[in-house]
Amino acid sequence: MPTNTKVPISLSRDCQATLIPGGETITLAKGQAVVLTQALGSSFTVMTEDGYLARIATEDADAIGQSGVVAAASSPTAAEFGTDLVMEVLKTIFDPEIPVNVVDLGLIYGCDSHLLPDGSHHVKIQMSMTAPGCGMGDVLRQEAAAKVESLPGVGKVDIELVWDPPWDTSRMSDAARLQLGFY
Repeated sequence: MPTNTKVPISLSRDCQATLIPGGETITLAKGQAVVLTQALGSSFTVMTEDGYLARIATEDADAIGQSGVVAAASSPTAAEFGTDLVMEVLKTIFDPEIPVNVVDLGLIYGCDSHLLPDGSHHVKIQMSMTAPGCGMGDVLRQEAAAKVESLPGVGKVDIELVWDPPWDTSRMSDAARLQLGFY
């Protein structure tokens, strides 16, 4: 189903959702009508009957008649591990209000990896949000950690939310600026 159809979808079952931008967890009830506004990466943004935006995770996609989105097209091996691969996986995580992934939005301030004694990698990521009060920080950080941890060769992931320097639109990629009409 395409995004922004404005066609109400009746939830087929109760499901968890996260209010945007506050980050509070709510339960959307079976039968409640929502409108799908964004389906990117592995999450879905819906507008509730009350006019609230909420994020539905891939594991609850069936409640709105969607299937979960696969994060990566290929299955890399541990030998192929590198921070470029980590950045590609992070590009599958989208801001729930802005249809741009966190890498192109400029929210990833740093990403590096260190080899652990067991041969796996410890990945450290510095990530920011578009605003310090954004309640979605922990949600996006948890999604990023889960996706990076699923990569072959990754033994440990640490993601730190940072606020210095403050995010601004100059951190966005040219593609993101073009997509959002900044050019």
